[in-house]
Amino acid sequence: MTENTPTVLFVCVHNAGRSQMAAGLLTHLAGDRIEVRSAGSEPADQLNPAVVAAMGEVGIDITAEQPKLLTTDAVQAADVVITMGCGDTCPIFPGKRYEDWELDDPAGQGIEAVRPIRDEIERRIRDLITQLT
Repeated sequence: MTENTPTVLFVCVHNAGRSQMAAGLLTHLAGDRIEVRSAGSEPADQLNPAVVAAMGEVGIDITAEQPKLLTTDAVQAADVVITMGCGDTCPIFPGKRYEDWELDDPAGQGIEAVRPIRDEIERRIRDLITQLT
């Protein structure tokens, strides 16, 4: 990555669904033009299986990913922080760009419910890429 490569951090509570889909989609669509990270305020033990399956349907393999704990350093290193239902647990630093994406939580949902969440995240990711590159 170069100094001019923007870093985007996706944050949700468990880092097992929405933020993982967003990170996978942004990595897939932007390549090395954007550095991508994701984390959760209370990370789960594993990714949501329906999320993994829904991403596989669009040719994106996220099986190697693991939920990660949100750290202050991760937020400080990011240019853009996109929260997805993490509430007040995300640290706020002046000068950072923050967005809150209100999306349904895929936790406990089947793949039929996850697909529209994935597709909405993809739409927002494509807009984000246009803004950042």
